Amino acid sequence: MSSIQTSQLEAAAVSLAAQSLCNGLIRRSIELRALYRHAAKEVSEPGLRTVLNEEAQSLDHVIAELQAQLSKQTFIPATRSRMIGRARQHFDTLLVRSMHRSDDAWIRVLARNEKRLLKAYERALGRIASGEMTVVLHRQLPRLQSIDMDMHSLAKAIGS
Repeated sequence: MSSIQTSQLEAAAVSLAAQSLCNGLIRRSIELRALYRHAAKEVSEPGLRTVLNEEAQSLDHVIAELQAQLSKQTFIPATRSRMIGRARQHFDTLLVRSMHRSDDAWIRVLARNEKRLLKAYERALGRIASGEMTVVLHRQLPRLQSIDMDMHSLAKAIGS
């Protein structure tokens, strides 16, 4: 095998790894967006409902940009969540409904999940080779950090 063919195979393997990581981030983002939307329907405080819907819209932008970038690179982007994500959402819903102050519980659940998503993006940035996908991920970090700070502030306000 020539060095050109070897380098092409290595580039394809790197691209597939980047695609897999990015699709994983898209799926996790879709799952969290669904959780935000579900929580927005469940909370009783109208102001909190508005905030949660805005956070879901921010995730819409993150998801759309990652999907567009993967499509641009002729990869097939993820468009739905994993089965485990739906199961986790159902579990979180049952857990929150069993608590006395469900609005506070939703804030805690969302803050915890938002922190996990932000950490997943940061880990992915460390694993993906430099290129267009890292630029897109870097561009999304401030938006994700802002959502995380919002949820952390809300969690802090309720005493978590």
